[in-house]
Amino acid sequence: MQIRFQNSPKETAGMSTKELRAHFLIDNLVQTGKINLTYSHYDRMIVGGAVPASEAIELPNEGELKAGYFLERREIGIINVGGNGKVAADGVDYALEKLECVYLGKGTQKVSFSSDDAGAPAIFYLLSVPAHQSYPNKKMTKAEAAPVNLGDISTSNKRTIYKYIHNDGIQSCQLVMGLTVLEDGSVWNSVPPHTHTRRMEAYFYFDVNEAHRVMHFMGEPQETRHIVMGNHEAVLSAPWSMHFGVGTASYGFIWGMAGENKEFTDMDAVAIASIK
Repeated sequence: MQIRFQNSPKETAGMSTKELRAHFLIDNLVQTGKINLTYSHYDRMIVGGAVPASEAIELPNEGELKAGYFLERREIGIINVGGNGKVAADGVDYALEKLECVYLGKGTQKVSFSSDDAGAPAIFYLLSVPAHQSYPNKKMTKAEAAPVNLGDISTSNKRTIYKYIHNDGIQSCQLVMGLTVLEDGSVWNSVPPHTHTRRMEAYFYFDVNEAHRVMHFMGEPQETRHIVMGNHEAVLSAPWSMHFGVGTASYGFIWGMAGENKEFTDMDAVAIASIK
């Protein structure tokens, strides 16, 4: 498991492209037959990817957690962006098709991931944060996530938002998680941009064509930086940082937050004309 410590706005403003990518980009997250985890000290969120092939993959008990098992003091949200698969949690199987989600609460001891077809494996994206209370394990489909259509083709941001883990959906201690799918011809996400110093956030881009890229913008509103991202890569967003992006073609992304509250609408908007 990789460890990422926090960076201040001042030091981030002076980083080179290489340094920005080293501190905030999480690449090589999706590798067949493996589970990869990155521990961020922004609200102690763990970002992970698990791609089981012919054999199941167990969620390891990382030594850094100093726990009896991974979810002893944590909760986790899991979204599948690949082929059909299953998440097994303490003997209960949750079958997940593409873009379906399962939440596992604090105290779930044994977790494993498997694919129905090794030739078209499931791709499980994971977000885990500390939890002080146990909530029931629960699966949610796309349809149950009450999709919301937003944006307009005239501004190239027509999109559908699926909210899974939030105050009016799957209950959790502090994790908020869902995804956004852009329609063909739309390329901008999270515009107008915003910050929320009460919470950190992570983005995971998927369904990005191999020949295309997403330009993910970050930094303070008057001190912007960007990271060029490919398919199945994640990026950490500090609480003080904006987070929005534009692709060279349409794509989808999973968003997840943790911090002081779970209010999906808690954000401080940034006027587009003020960004520098």
